[in-house]
Amino acid sequence: MRVRRRLWLKVWVALLLTLFASIVFMWTGGRVLSAFGGGDGTDRAPAIAEVVAASLPDDPAAIPEVLQERAEGLGVRLALYDAGGELISTTDPDIPAPSEQDGDRRWMRANDGPWVVAVQLEDGRTLVGGPLRHFNGGGKLHLLLPVGLLAFLALLSMPLARRVTRRLERLQEGVETLGSGDLSARVVIEGTDEVARLASSFNRAAERIEELVKRQQRMLASASHELRSPLARLRMAVDLLSDGETTLSDARRAELMRRAHTDVAELDGLIEDLLLVGRLGAADAEAQRRDRIDLYALTAEEAARFGLEVDGHPAPLDADERALKRMLRNLLENAEKHGGGKEITLSVEPVDGMVRVTVADRGPGVPEGEREQIFTPFHRASDHREGADGGVGLGLALVREIARAHGGDAKYAPREGGGSCFIVDLAAPTTA
Repeated sequence: MRVRRRLWLKVWVALLLTLFASIVFMWTGGRVLSAFGGGDGTDRAPAIAEVVAASLPDDPAAIPEVLQERAEGLGVRLALYDAGGELISTTDPDIPAPSEQDGDRRWMRANDGPWVVAVQLEDGRTLVGGPLRHFNGGGKLHLLLPVGLLAFLALLSMPLARRVTRRLERLQEGVETLGSGDLSARVVIEGTDEVARLASSFNRAAERIEELVKRQQRMLASASHELRSPLARLRMAVDLLSDGETTLSDARRAELMRRAHTDVAELDGLIEDLLLVGRLGAADAEAQRRDRIDLYALTAEEAARFGLEVDGHPAPLDADERALKRMLRNLLENAEKHGGGKEITLSVEPVDGMVRVTVADRGPGVPEGEREQIFTPFHRASDHREGADGGVGLGLALVREIARAHGGDAKYAPREGGGSCFIVDLAAPTTA
């Protein structure tokens, strides 16, 4: 079975490798530059050596004591050789002696110990110096220090790597949960970085998907109910017309044919409305086709079909012309059916960065408890029985869907003096 590598482990290992490379680089450079207290020993060693040599006494017997004092003061180990290479005095017997093969190369080391530097003085003597560490155990000590530091950094960096990747793992779990069918899946948003923005985008997408699916489920359930009535009437008409044993008068036959055509038209309109609702709900408003139109002229054109006039002024708008025509037609048909065709008024005017369309009538109005429900699909007012007005309850729902798809909304308000007033706001273009 293939073991899946976890992201936090990959991040942690990459961080450790980077730290290890940095430690090795600094450790190696530090060892090379550690003689005579560190720094660039090649440049500093000759001057330090001359100062140390000048401070040594002329009495050979006193040199060891003074050399030890100088070594402790500088924090290094020292050894002094005469011109012939013989040892005069040393503070550490493990310091390597200079040889003729060294030539101009001042850097030396004994076994795997630290590097030391040999400097030839003006009087022919040679002073050798190195770090204040024991040469026999130096290699192990130099190895333990970076290993210990790396172990410390490993423990310190593990929670950091885990914290960075834990949010990504939670986001992955959220995606898998949503993909398995749980539309309520959401992830916790932590911080303000890229991962937090990704989690926020996921939550918005999941919320949108859940809303669309539930909306489609409600639409499907309602549509199946609405389809039963015209289909039942069609089935009855077809049975009567095709039954050879039943004698129908010409008038009765013509009436059945007329009703069948009416039912077919009702089914056709219902299907068209359902498709339009689905298209408006599923498509992003920015992704829909937009053309620059004059909403005032478009409203006047639709109003003319009903013998009405429009108040207002030209109102340019970036919109789906076919959808707006359907919206205006639904508003006017609603006013004509439920308002009795009395005193219907229309207006188009800019309001607070929006373009507002207002359709008012003198009908009985809508009870306060139903003023929001009338915009839900397949809703009918309580005083209208099913099919009595030739509609299925999608007209005003489409009005709101179209308005929202154009960056606005639709609402109901009672008309002063009695009646209904439907107000639709649409987003005006930023530039004329």
